Amino acid sequence: MRHARRRIVRRVVRLAAVGGLLLGGTMVTRAVASEPPDAAAVPHTLARSASGTGAGLVSRLGTERTAGHWVGSDGRPVVAVTDERAAREVRRAGAEAKVVRHSMSELKSATSTLRSAPRVAGTAWALDYRTNEVVVRGDSTVSRSDWSRLTDVAEGIGGFVRMERTEGTFTTRLNGAEPILSTAGRCSAGFNVTDGRSDFILTAGHCGPTGSVWFGDGRGDRRVGETVAGSFPGDDFSLVEYANGEAGDGADVVAVGGGKGVRITGVGEPAVGQRVFRSGSTSGLRDGRVTALDATVNYPEGTVTGLIETDVCAEPGDSGGPMFSEGIALGVTSGGNGDCDEGGTTFFQPLPEAMASLGVRLLVSDEEGAAPGAAPSAPAGAGGGAAPGAAAPGATAPVTGVDGSTLLSRLTDRRNVGPGMLVVAGSMLALVATRWIRAEQDRKAYRRHYSATWG
Repeated sequence: MRHARRRIVRRVVRLAAVGGLLLGGTMVTRAVASEPPDAAAVPHTLARSASGTGAGLVSRLGTERTAGHWVGSDGRPVVAVTDERAAREVRRAGAEAKVVRHSMSELKSATSTLRSAPRVAGTAWALDYRTNEVVVRGDSTVSRSDWSRLTDVAEGIGGFVRMERTEGTFTTRLNGAEPILSTAGRCSAGFNVTDGRSDFILTAGHCGPTGSVWFGDGRGDRRVGETVAGSFPGDDFSLVEYANGEAGDGADVVAVGGGKGVRITGVGEPAVGQRVFRSGSTSGLRDGRVTALDATVNYPEGTVTGLIETDVCAEPGDSGGPMFSEGIALGVTSGGNGDCDEGGTTFFQPLPEAMASLGVRLLVSDEEGAAPGAAPSAPAGAGGGAAPGAAAPGATAPVTGVDGSTLLSRLTDRRNVGPGMLVVAGSMLALVATRWIRAEQDRKAYRRHYSATWG
């Protein structure tokens, strides 16, 4: 009876060990095949559904009855409305309504008046949906007299135009003092796109005019391509055609540093309050929130309109780098003030507008991760692509799958596969132990059997 119980225990242990091997193997496989859990390397946010709900309500109610939408701190969509009837419609749709005084039409009219005033370099303005105001900012280069004249214009518009002075200077993020990676200076590659015949890098327009030649290293040994189209000022985007006409492997991945990458799955438009991520060749991966839309910036080189305003930091050399959220491509870095030590404001050229103007589509992979193809440039289109942020401009991201590290490094990364490897190791020990225990029991039984015949 005792021997029968032992056999049952050994069988149960062996079955549990085999089950552990299968479970641990599955955990390791999933960790290797999926995005790593490091939040800093693989960003996620949950704003897409809230953004879509808010945008749909604004579209349905119109610009006379609404004044923008944003994602609340609890993740719910918030819509600014001008009357209680509109507020009831918003609440019935499951969103939060905030009744405000000024409609989107009034806010847009105010920005039109500001644009018609004499241009003052070092100023910027954007629509603050949360406060129902137009916020005008002036950097440290704006003289007292220029600021006074612009303040008079704002006061003539009405009390919903707020004037603020800010530290630093509003500049494009090009850095000519660093190793030259294009004929105009150092920038960051943005998203890989195609017109159906050739592949291109979509980056910032201020990085260089048409004809600028780009290199993948500071010595000029590896020619990447040449700028063939763009718009700056007014807009801030350009196309760099690859020298060999092809983006190559990793065209659908944004590099985020450390050999890691994030696969882009679509192109769209952000919402105020949404968490976003930016990758650049100077400061790497950074995150923050969208603070305003339809921003205008008066750079020293000229005025750019229709930009996305964020509190994400950026530094010289980050120009043209990709901004994305939840795998959705949103824009390329234009400029701003501050740095990544003190923080600041950074503006981005919206991607759908740039793609439509240039007649290109994102390079994407199918759902099974096959070779890149092209995705339509509609905001809801699927797919995406990117050149690196932390690598040299024009070089495609050195990644495989979603994570750019090698299989070996993933297996040895305890953050990704540690639990699975522990389960596998424990199961192996259990199997070895059951075999050893059985062998010992067999030896003892053998000795007992033959010792009975001795003497």
